Amino acid sequence: MELRIFTEPQQGADYTDLLRVAQTTEAAGFDAFFRSDHYLSMGPVDGLPGPTDAWLTLAGLARETSRIRLGTLVTSATFRYPGPLAVSVAQVDRMSGGRVELGLGAGWYEAEHAAYAVPFPPLRERFDRLEEQLEIITGLWATPEGERYEFSGDHYTVTDSPALPTPVQRPGPPVIVGGHGPKRTPELAARFANEFNVAFSAPDAVAAQFERVDAACAAIGRDPKEIVRSVAQVVCLGADDAAVARRAAAIGRDATELRNNGLAGTPEQVRDRLGDWVAETGATRVYLQVLDLADLDHVEEIAAALL
Repeated sequence: MELRIFTEPQQGADYTDLLRVAQTTEAAGFDAFFRSDHYLSMGPVDGLPGPTDAWLTLAGLARETSRIRLGTLVTSATFRYPGPLAVSVAQVDRMSGGRVELGLGAGWYEAEHAAYAVPFPPLRERFDRLEEQLEIITGLWATPEGERYEFSGDHYTVTDSPALPTPVQRPGPPVIVGGHGPKRTPELAARFANEFNVAFSAPDAVAAQFERVDAACAAIGRDPKEIVRSVAQVVCLGADDAAVARRAAAIGRDATELRNNGLAGTPEQVRDRLGDWVAETGATRVYLQVLDLADLDHVEEIAAALL
């Protein structure tokens, strides 16, 4: 099982905060540091000092870490054009020596689009654009040097592209698709994804979504074992019940609720809960969502308990 640290910096963090967490993540022995890609805080928090751009952040971390993999859960296809996004991710892949992964989704948080002048099309169009972006980005990355890439879709057209820069990882950085949609989401995963992720859902819902991915792979003749299965859950670990309650309160959550719906409790309890998740879903990779980015001791305690 691979364990990755996953952060939500739009809730209130700057680059320095993220650097500290990423370097602690690496030193503690985790496999990867991931971040959300959002421009507006959620819930009753002020989000100060304001949002950080995901790929600018990851570019910086690429030069200030050496081992951990870096990526997004997930970049919204509404935020960027596919060509410039392919360039940005390929560049960060080169800056990191080949440690980058791209999570890409259709986008869902309408308020952040309104807050930062980003168009927010209807759901069907967002999925249509996501499909074309996945086609273009993976097509650009897979184009050999010296050849040209072209694409014509309903929303994007690529003409005579040199498809540069070439990422270090070939045919390109791993692509993560995820979500709860019963039809198009599994179909997109079967066509484009190296990994499929289901976040913050009950084990039975996760298992059902994984089965839909299996069926979508079978429909196009792809081996479903080629796709890594992963989950994301908030983690809140403490030496005793009082420590768990303090950490839950620090992120505005109730400890009992987190025990029921996340990975919360003492080290032994979290280990048992994590084992249940893996047994019930078949996931081989877990993103541990850490919400209090000032609590570096928490990251180290999680590592001591789970790694």
